[in-house]
Amino acid sequence: MTVIAEIQVAPSPPGTAENPHAHVEAAIAVIQASGLRYEVGALGTTLEGEADEVWGTLRAAHEAMLAAGATAGLSHIKIASVNRTMDSLTAKFR
Repeated sequence: MTVIAEIQVAPSPPGTAENPHAHVEAAIAVIQASGLRYEVGALGTTLEGEADEVWGTLRAAHEAMLAAGATAGLSHIKIASVNRTMDSLTAKFR
């Protein structure tokens, strides 16, 4: 089944002195490398694909922010199990 998900990672700290968003960027890099369709937004990243791939990518993104050096982190996740695509949900507004 195809799902649409949105993830917002909230690491603590969000990054390093050299790169204030390094831990967030580590999570986005995992999503970019996943091969899934995605869109980075101002407050989260939306992705779509087969359920198992999406769930695995969400977990990997969360783990990536920690592996990048965050000492703690929360991931806010929304999942929609719908017979739609990201484009079909947003086309009217673009």
